[in-house]
Amino acid sequence: MQNQHFVTMADPKHLDLIAERVERLLLRHEELQRTNSLLLDQVAALKSERDSLKSRLNAARARIDALLDRLPAGIEDTPKDTE
Repeated sequence: MQNQHFVTMADPKHLDLIAERVERLLLRHEELQRTNSLLLDQVAALKSERDSLKSRLNAARARIDALLDRLPAGIEDTPKDTE
């Protein structure tokens, strides 16, 4: 009985099906590797953009802080006009 199973596994049709599936799996693996590479490139670009935006934000905060420091004393404590 076990020998019949082995003979069936060695059937050329069965081997062809296995070979086709292996080929499809290899192609899928290559596709996933390319996709992963593209995604890693996008992550790197987004990190760079994020770092640039953080830098610009910090520069803008520094400019605002400098402007606030130039305001005359007491202006920040003045109550707003109310009706």
